[in-house]
Amino acid sequence: MNTQKFADQIRYYTMRELAHLGFGHFGGSLSIVETLAVLYGKVMDVSPAKKDDSDRDYFVLSKGHAGPALYATLFLKGYFDEAFLFSLNQNGTKLPSHPDRIKTPGVDMTTGSLGQGISAATGIAKGNQLFGKENYTFAIVGDGELNEGQCWEAFQFAAHQKLDHLIVLIDDNKKQLDGYTVDICDPFDFVEKMQAFGFNSWRVDGGDVEAIEAALKQAKELIGKPTAIVLDTIKGQGVPYFEELVDNHHVRPDGAGKVAIKEAIEALAEKIEVNQ
Repeated sequence: MNTQKFADQIRYYTMRELAHLGFGHFGGSLSIVETLAVLYGKVMDVSPAKKDDSDRDYFVLSKGHAGPALYATLFLKGYFDEAFLFSLNQNGTKLPSHPDRIKTPGVDMTTGSLGQGISAATGIAKGNQLFGKENYTFAIVGDGELNEGQCWEAFQFAAHQKLDHLIVLIDDNKKQLDGYTVDICDPFDFVEKMQAFGFNSWRVDGGDVEAIEAALKQAKELIGKPTAIVLDTIKGQGVPYFEELVDNHHVRPDGAGKVAIKEAIEALAEKIEVNQ
């Protein structure tokens, strides 16, 4: 699979489903697109046929508000059809704004209350360790989410338990709900903090699929410690309009915004067609 093409497709369908809804979490969904493309396209042992197989890899989107990007990924992997995808947040939907493992095929853990997803992922990894399984648990957490103390309790537990089949990806897009992370609660250096908590940790370009893939490959070769990969990303990544929009966490676009979104979707469609 061409991972960059897969990322372009995920971004395209993420934009389309949010545009169809008319509002939503554009910024944080777009910043994890490349990471999802690598995880689901190159790294994780998952498929619709294996969705109930306990030996599969597990994925937890701790920053659950980025659900639209995960849904686009699952659609492209064949977990459900396009009509299902475009039911996002509609009455009676099985695609709520935050992932729900009971409702949505391919979702391993219900998330949305920030801080709790990484604890669940740690529990999954510990359970698999107890059963002697070799599968991996991957979790994406947000930089703003790491304001929560619960995350750091989970990290300390994971390191103490030597959960080397737990790989945490920190989406360091520099913003959270109401501003820049450095202004709200300065996170300082995530790499240094994760190393201090007993993790292997390093930073990569979160917009470079090859760099992300190399980092994940390296993480799977390390034993004795969990790994945290800090993704240097941009909130709204890959769509200039949202990259430049200051308040881009949850957006209800006005007339100009709708035009910009329509143009961005058309540009992505053209890019996907060119790269086929």
